[in-house]
Amino acid sequence: MWDYPRPPRLERTDRLVRVEHAGAVIGETTRAWRVLETSQAPGFYLPPDDLALELLRPAALRTHCEWKGEATYWDVVVGDGAGATVSPEAAWSYPHPTPAFAAIRDHVAFYPQRVDACLVDGERVQANAGDFYGGWVTSRVVGPFKGGAGSWGW
Repeated sequence: MWDYPRPPRLERTDRLVRVEHAGAVIGETTRAWRVLETSQAPGFYLPPDDLALELLRPAALRTHCEWKGEATYWDVVVGDGAGATVSPEAAWSYPHPTPAFAAIRDHVAFYPQRVDACLVDGERVQANAGDFYGGWVTSRVVGPFKGGAGSWGW
């Protein structure tokens, strides 16, 4: 991933991408996009048609990416009422991305550290260190990865 570009590149993938939380499948697709950026594990963006959108609730958080634009965040909510399992700000999307990232409009990316499991072709991914980057670390990518202590300025 140190040969990933800056600015980031979008890459379509037909690998089976799956997100699970609290016993529910939040999304499963072979039509994801990967965002490849220097020093970060790839982020996977799932199309809305392949998500259980009823399990996503808008969160108040907004951030800005210099490459992709303004991100909106989503809570993952499984179950009803007092018995619901909520993972706050577990996902994000770009409803109005920059032109270079128009393909991921309304696609949703998930933090592996905030859901029970993210899988790529059946391999459970590891989250990169820290709580800001949502990269998916698989056996196919080699670190070190931005996000851990002391890596903010990389």
